[in-house]
Amino acid sequence: MADDVLLGADLGTSGLKLLALDRSGRVVAEAERGYPVDRSGPDRAESEPAAWRSAFDEALAAVAPALAGMRVLGLGLSGQMHGAVLVDAAGRVLRPALLWADSRATAELELWRALPDADRAALANPLVPGMTGPMLAWLTRHEPQILRQAAAVLLPKDALRATLLPGAPPVTDRSDASATLLWDVPTDDWSAPAVAAAGVDRALLPEVRPSDEVVGTATLPVGEVPVVTGGADTPLALLAAGTPVAQVNLGTGAQLLRPGWVPRPVADPLTHGYADVTGGWYAMAALQNGGSAWEWVCGVLGMSWADLFAAAAAVPAGAGGVSFRPFLTGERGGVARPSDRGGWSGLHPGTTRADLARAAVEGVVFALGAGFGLLDAPEGNEPVVLTGGGARPPVVRQLVADVLRRPVRHLPLRSASAIGAALLAGHGVGADVVPAGPAGELADPRADAGLEAAADRWART
Repeated sequence: MADDVLLGADLGTSGLKLLALDRSGRVVAEAERGYPVDRSGPDRAESEPAAWRSAFDEALAAVAPALAGMRVLGLGLSGQMHGAVLVDAAGRVLRPALLWADSRATAELELWRALPDADRAALANPLVPGMTGPMLAWLTRHEPQILRQAAAVLLPKDALRATLLPGAPPVTDRSDASATLLWDVPTDDWSAPAVAAAGVDRALLPEVRPSDEVVGTATLPVGEVPVVTGGADTPLALLAAGTPVAQVNLGTGAQLLRPGWVPRPVADPLTHGYADVTGGWYAMAALQNGGSAWEWVCGVLGMSWADLFAAAAAVPAGAGGVSFRPFLTGERGGVARPSDRGGWSGLHPGTTRADLARAAVEGVVFALGAGFGLLDAPEGNEPVVLTGGGARPPVVRQLVADVLRRPVRHLPLRSASAIGAALLAGHGVGADVVPAGPAGELADPRADAGLEAAADRWART
């Protein structure tokens, strides 16, 4: 048993992370490979699914030497949510994948707004162009010849799994299906009115299977490996974190998650309500602009990431009166509007580059605070779990605790979603494990009048 491992792969927007967990829950090997995203237009975000499989193969080749002599018990897949991959009856991909950040289906959202009130409320989610349903409506209008060739529409992780299990029927799970704007939340099934709005045949949609169900066995360089259905990246990050009272994942974007959401019809919600990978539900407030805003700021200020956070830590709260709105690409609603944009305000002759850096770091955290306020999280002192690459700098962790006004525990996981995928594989093959590692540093909230004044000023800009 000491030589048994579980594999978890997380298919992100611009890169794939793969890791192996042993039966004690320890990460024994991990690797990451990137791939390009086509952003050749301001509203375009596409990717070649073949690049996803290449990244998987390269990452597996990188970890394989560390797994010599070990038995691989199973593989779980995590994936970026939403999007659409069209395949024909032979499983061939018909066009590049449309990704969650693609906004060409904005006009098609009118089809969802035109649904009868009860049908729209049953979707219980904000209307977002990057979801699968509106994307299918866009393809119906602009690329009907592609849809005529299609035998199935797959979510990203399902498209990757299909390459590992050639000939297997197309399937997905509740966690991805519920994030398509094609899902009736109260009945927990596909919504016939929403599918009709997309203009596609119901037969194009995959069968929904349990996230931990073994759906086939892949022939891989590390052996014959059972593969489970898998799940979406955010609920798998929750699974890896032990399903806390709330979780903030800060990466390119940011996701604020509250487990235990009770599904109900909501006509015009500010937050998302999605199925998790264990039969329950969670609420999510999502921000498109997280670490991506900091990356832009680094480029504008000529700073490295280390420089940015060092400067932010050296400047008092409030950044000398400067505020930064991080919404460079707009937002989904709730915290900011799709038409909102980013920038600094409150500049004066004494403003320094360090002030701009501090304001940028504060601005993203203030946006997190605004999103957290939408979740109706239980009150109390139970820590919020903080994950993602953007959570590594201590100044960020302390700011999040101060702005949320509750303790924050940082889990230093390279990929919480990949760990969650490996745990899911363990469930599927009867080898449950608990992730090993440090509990994570705890940041207690501090009262800071300067920060509170800056947050109020930020909210008014």
